[in-house]
Amino acid sequence: MSGRDGGKKKPLKAPKKQSKDVDEDEMAFKQKQKEDQKALEALKAKASGKGPLAAGGIKKSGKK
Repeated sequence: MSGRDGGKKKPLKAPKKQSKDVDEDEMAFKQKQKEDQKALEALKAKASGKGPLAAGGIKKSGKK
């Protein structure tokens, strides 16, 4: 037999994915990241609008 093999070769099998054991700390961390991301998106949407970011109220002058 020669070193060249003709025809279609079978693809290599992918290793089986191991199921991760997610503990409560990881769940809480991921949940906090999602909440932070949502808050950041809300701030971006607010910043894209015109006007001040926060209601400043009454400005006081430096005079007495």
